[in-house]
Amino acid sequence: MTNDVRGRIAPTAAGDLLAADTSMGAVTLLVADLDLMTAYYRDAVTLTLLAQGKGISVLGRGTTPIVILEHAPGLKHAAPRDAGLFHTAILFLTQADLAEAVYAVASRHPRSFTGSADHLVSQAFYFNDPEGNGVELYWDRDRTAWSWTHGRVEMATLMLDPNAFLQEFKSPEPSDNSGPASVGHVHLSVGDVATAREFYVDRLGFQTTAELGSSALFVSAGGYHHHMAMNTWNSRGAGGRRLALGLGLVRIEVPSEDDLHSLGDRLDYYGLPQQDDGRVLSFDDPWRNRIEVTSKAGE
Repeated sequence: MTNDVRGRIAPTAAGDLLAADTSMGAVTLLVADLDLMTAYYRDAVTLTLLAQGKGISVLGRGTTPIVILEHAPGLKHAAPRDAGLFHTAILFLTQADLAEAVYAVASRHPRSFTGSADHLVSQAFYFNDPEGNGVELYWDRDRTAWSWTHGRVEMATLMLDPNAFLQEFKSPEPSDNSGPASVGHVHLSVGDVATAREFYVDRLGFQTTAELGSSALFVSAGGYHHHMAMNTWNSRGAGGRRLALGLGLVRIEVPSEDDLHSLGDRLDYYGLPQQDDGRVLSFDDPWRNRIEVTSKAGE
């Protein structure tokens, strides 16, 4: 890094990017009915209740938190066209594990199913939880099967028959739902893509992997198809969020404390407000979606 004329540290070319091993952490949702939402993510999505305290439920797989539910009964739902969460995408390592989760949601909450698609890089199934938060359950094809052209990954939305998928991959034997899973990516509703690109690519250090004109942007670190996405399909022109039910916190995990400090320096260089206690770096995106970055090495 070098000093600019204002005395602040300017990022180097390498320092402009998030580390290749960056990944997504648990998503916090602010919920009105904690018991209902806990049951949905535990019994339908097939996550394990890892911890429960006063007004909070932590659900995941193994020791990996995926969704953190915080009881916020005093809040109201956001308006349909507000910025916020489009969906939390939960990545399963095998098609059999994905099939178990899809079958469980479809059996227990059939009306929550909103669609399915083969995206070439992945197979995905979409739902809305009982409070309207989008949920994607998906499996990735091996990276060797992904196609890249000029730095952009080829993705599409092709038909994926959920019944055929279940028939092929759902085991007839009972499952203990213990296979690994994690937050693969987080998809946001934003007011405009240009501002999203400036913040998440030019400032935060993700790389653009795909674009849909001025309506959607997909970004990642380390050549993943996308760790985050932003679209304006329901929220074009939306301004900053007011405190409401729904998305509470997006977590990003970088490999080392040096990576965390580099990001802090970069945010400081661009004059972006942040809170940094040495372990956690917190800040808002342009729509007041709260972002929290931690170091895996500090866990």
